[in-house]
Amino acid sequence: MSGSASPGDPVERHPFAPDAGFDGGDLDCGGGLLLLIRRNIDPLAPGGLLEIRSTESTVEIELPAWCRMTGNELVSWTKQGEQRSYLVSKGPLAERRPATPPPSPGPVRDRPLVEVSVPDSLPEPAPAPAVEPLSVMGIGSWPRPRWMLQAMHDHLEGRLDGDAFHETADDAVRLVLDAQRRAGVDVVTDGEQRRDNYASFVGGLLDNCQLIPLSDLTAMVDDPDEFHRELRALDVPAEDVRHPVVHGPLGRSRPLAAHELAFARSCAGTPVKVALPGPYLLTRTMWLDCLRERPYATRDDLAVDVVRVLREELHALLAGGAALVQFDEPVLTEVVYGEVGAKRSFMCGALSEKLTPERELAFAADLLRETVRGLPAERLGLHVCRGNWTPDESAALSGDYRPLLGFLGDAPVGSLFLELCTPRAGELELLRDLPGDKRIGVGVVNPKDPAVESVEVIREGIARAVNLFGKERVLLAPDCGFATFADNPVASARTAEAKLAAVVEARDGVVDSE
Repeated sequence: MSGSASPGDPVERHPFAPDAGFDGGDLDCGGGLLLLIRRNIDPLAPGGLLEIRSTESTVEIELPAWCRMTGNELVSWTKQGEQRSYLVSKGPLAERRPATPPPSPGPVRDRPLVEVSVPDSLPEPAPAPAVEPLSVMGIGSWPRPRWMLQAMHDHLEGRLDGDAFHETADDAVRLVLDAQRRAGVDVVTDGEQRRDNYASFVGGLLDNCQLIPLSDLTAMVDDPDEFHRELRALDVPAEDVRHPVVHGPLGRSRPLAAHELAFARSCAGTPVKVALPGPYLLTRTMWLDCLRERPYATRDDLAVDVVRVLREELHALLAGGAALVQFDEPVLTEVVYGEVGAKRSFMCGALSEKLTPERELAFAADLLRETVRGLPAERLGLHVCRGNWTPDESAALSGDYRPLLGFLGDAPVGSLFLELCTPRAGELELLRDLPGDKRIGVGVVNPKDPAVESVEVIREGIARAVNLFGKERVLLAPDCGFATFADNPVASARTAEAKLAAVVEARDGVVDSE
């Protein structure tokens, strides 16, 4: 934080009674205090008042700056000897209403780390419906209704309990499945309706990990000014995007997506695909080398536990009947193209340590190989794109698949779902030499383009893919999800349905012409 920040003079007593409070002891903002603030302030209504007790002198400087940056308001502070008390309003104090606030989660300072439990054995894959050649499917995400977004934020901030949240999400998933049925797709997804985004959502489910707004990280890094410059360069809405922060050994005592699969399968009569963040993406996302304090000594140490929890989840999904489990690794394109040109592509993992492209690709290959070891490749997929947080094509990375051909060819998965409709992805023909045991999920519509592609244009793209790879190796999909980040979808639900319906119609035309 900037040393010029100042909270003003302390007062004898606070002008308002707090709605919640906790004792942060001698923790500073970079050493864990902000994690405690976030856990306690999130459940409060706008204008709710949180009392933070602290004996750490640097908080006098860092807390006011954090309040200004995050849109919260430091109402007042008191000091008696070394003991300080800060009264912080969630958002502007003017938003405070005379209503009873939700209960505080209590003093989290004394909560012990969750003890990680590693299962002795993992379940074996169960049978699942086959995914036929030329099957049409989404990549994963689907635009959320407004009421689902509200439920998601209320749940993330502690105002909506888990049962009520999942009941709401079940309704949203039913709508997504209905839309895919109307479009005529062959393999459905649940639209990732329970996730705030495609990758960071696991931070709210894994043991000893917490989701916090990116803006909170400013007080936890060695060089706040450089961190601010990086966020500006990456065009990140830092107050809206939540990022996982690991504060202890990672564990998986709750499913990451197995519950999503179970509900989708209970509603769908077609094969179900589930997307998970890939092991390299998650490691890059969770390893913030700019943080002052980290529970893992090295990125490799963190990666061991990332692989373990993903492997546990993968076994659960295959045992639960998932027809396809797709690992999302879009940050691979940031590895090979992220330093080209003036613009950089923000996606989870862009803030982390990155070595040379060759070393990063080798690291990513090792992690994926270990995650899927011994499991059936025909039920595993890999998705690669160039960023999907904005409909502005000029803001995303550009570059063909040439630097990734070796990685893709060696990947221990049966299907590759690749962004190919946009000119930014290069020519389809570059993929002709990929091994014959790989099915190619060809992106034939662009979710960023609000116009629905004509059936004729899509049919031509499908015919090119069939001529290049053979019908048995081709699957059909959009370039990316329709709403990778819940609060920032690149398409409407109506457009998403229309694009998938057009793909189905075009595919049927190709089949009928044979």
